[in-house]
Amino acid sequence: MTVLIDPPAWPAHGTVFSHVVSDASLDELHRFAAATGLSTRAFDLDHYDVPKHRYDELVAAGATPVDGRELVRRLIRSGLRVPARARPERVSTALHRRWGRLWAQHLPRADAGAVDRLGRELLRRWSQPHRHYHDLTHLSAVLAALDVLEHAGTPFGSDPAVVRLAAWFHDAVYDADPSAPAGTDEEASARLALDLLDEDALRVPTHQAAETARLVRVTAAHRPSSNDAAAAALCDADLAVLAGPAEDYERYRVAVRADFAHVDDDAWARGRAHVLRSLLEAPTLFTTAYGRARWEVPARANLARELEALT
Repeated sequence: MTVLIDPPAWPAHGTVFSHVVSDASLDELHRFAAATGLSTRAFDLDHYDVPKHRYDELVAAGATPVDGRELVRRLIRSGLRVPARARPERVSTALHRRWGRLWAQHLPRADAGAVDRLGRELLRRWSQPHRHYHDLTHLSAVLAALDVLEHAGTPFGSDPAVVRLAAWFHDAVYDADPSAPAGTDEEASARLALDLLDEDALRVPTHQAAETARLVRVTAAHRPSSNDAAAAALCDADLAVLAGPAEDYERYRVAVRADFAHVDDDAWARGRAHVLRSLLEAPTLFTTAYGRARWEVPARANLARELEALT
């Protein structure tokens, strides 16, 4: 492993900061941070921000000094760099626009102010500080995967707009409580959808709100029936992250672990291995034709690699 640090040159809070990165893995970076007492609050998606007075100490602890351009080049080559377009502030702005377009195109009778308030409430929930994987980036990725499925001609059922509404609500409640029964968060998210979509100014028909909640509940197990096109599209979009390139899957894996940072390593390894085996033992991970053709094989390879590393 090589942990890199650039010179302190980035002004903030009355001092200047360095960046600390790994060109091998985020796990290695987090281990270095823990060993040197860096706060988890200093982590920013692909690096730690550290104040000038800690520079010499971190170099002595093993961080390799490089200039800023070399640090960025090596971070890019490692596949771990998070581009600006994927950072929360950018993602939030793009999602807010996407939310407005969804209602303007498919639910135009709704009051614009009510639509905006609901969108901001959902974005607030998806931005909660305890979320690492189930955050704005995940929501954006699910919606993008739905776009891919739609462009490939995947059927979305009789009401495609509801599939996207369900995507917005499917992890709107996320507590990550390992002691809670499976499906607790999804049930709470479904009930939230029924509650928030009931506002008169939104003018969402009762059957659309009910279908939104039903689809959210299906994401608890990701086992839609073969004739449930809407649920198949949503579940496949939710699981599409499993089929990403190795570096993207690594970010996903680290973020999921961070969501459960309150679980000790042994318990995590046992529980995660059980989840991975359950996924790998399923006849198929994806239900849509596109998902099976394009995502099944790389997803199984990623899952198997993670399971092997755990065990």
